[in-house]
Amino acid sequence: MGKEQRKTSQGAGVPIPKMKRGVKGFYREVIREMKHVHWPSQKETTRLTGVVLGICGLIITLLWALSQVFSVVINDMILRGGG
Repeated sequence: MGKEQRKTSQGAGVPIPKMKRGVKGFYREVIREMKHVHWPSQKETTRLTGVVLGICGLIITLLWALSQVFSVVINDMILRGGG
């Protein structure tokens, strides 16, 4: 196996970048990677935020309802002797 083959990632022919050491190298790599990130548009961000908040609201409502049901079951049926 030659040196050139070891420098590629899984045979894809793309050279693996050398790792820079230290804090300065770390931040340089972070900035380089952040340039490759696909950032969503403001419209897409707003829509997805609404979806997340809606799902959170549904889960809160479901957990509240289950809490009320179990509260009734435990208090009325078990502690007071049934129905």
